[in-house]
Amino acid sequence: MEELIVRLMARNNSYQESSSTHSAAPPTLRFQEKQEVSIDNWMNKLKDADVSRQHLNQLIMNYFMIEGYKEAAQNFQQESAAVDLETISERVNIRNLMESGRVEEAVECTNDMNPEILDTNSALFFHIQQQRLIELIRENRTMDALQFAQQQLAAQGEENPEFLEELEKTMALLAFDDHTSTPLSHLMSLRQRIKIASELNAAILLSQKQDKDPKLPFLIKMTKWSQETLGDKHGRM
Repeated sequence: MEELIVRLMARNNSYQESSSTHSAAPPTLRFQEKQEVSIDNWMNKLKDADVSRQHLNQLIMNYFMIEGYKEAAQNFQQESAAVDLETISERVNIRNLMESGRVEEAVECTNDMNPEILDTNSALFFHIQQQRLIELIRENRTMDALQFAQQQLAAQGEENPEFLEELEKTMALLAFDDHTSTPLSHLMSLRQRIKIASELNAAILLSQKQDKDPKLPFLIKMTKWSQETLGDKHGRM
C-alpha cells in the first residue's frame, strides 16, 4: 500500500511539472463590472422596451382565463383571436358552486369534466369532502354530518395524520351552538370556501395544461418592486 501511494505521488508530481512546462496558464476570467442604474435610466429603458402585441395579448388573455372573467375573455378573443374559451364556462361554474357551498354539485361537474382530477389528488379530494362536512354542520344536520364523517372521511384520517387532525378540528364544531364565536370559526367563513374553490380551480387548470396563477399581476409586482428599490437607493423623485 505504501509503495502504491509513493508511485501515485510521484506520477502526480511528474504530471504537474509537465503541465507547468508545456501548458499555458489558464486564461483569466473577466467579469463585467456592476453598473449603477438611475431612476431616469430605468424609466427610459422601460419606455424603449420592445414588447410585441402578441405577447401582450397572451398576458391579458392568461389573466382573464385563470381569473374566470368569461365575458371579458370573450370580448378580448373577438379582437385578438387569442385562445379557445371552450372550457372556461365549466371551470368558472365549478368555482362558483364551491364558493356558494354547493359542494356536491361542484364535485359532479368536476367529474363530468375530468374524473381524474379528484381521483389522482388525495389532498384535494379530502379538502373538498371536509368542506362538504362543514356545510352539513352549517345546516345543523348533526346526524348527517356524523354519518358522512364516518363513511367518507374516517378512512382517510386513519391513513394520514394531517387529515386526521383537520377532521378532528372540523368535528369539534359540533360542540358549539354558535359556530361564529368559536376558535374554529374560520372554517365556517366565506374565506374557507374560497380557499377550497381556488385549490380545485388550480387543479382543473393544471389538468388543462394551463398556468394556475396569472402572470400579469406577478409582472406588475416585479416592476413595482424594481422601481421602489431604485427609489430607495437613489432617493425618491
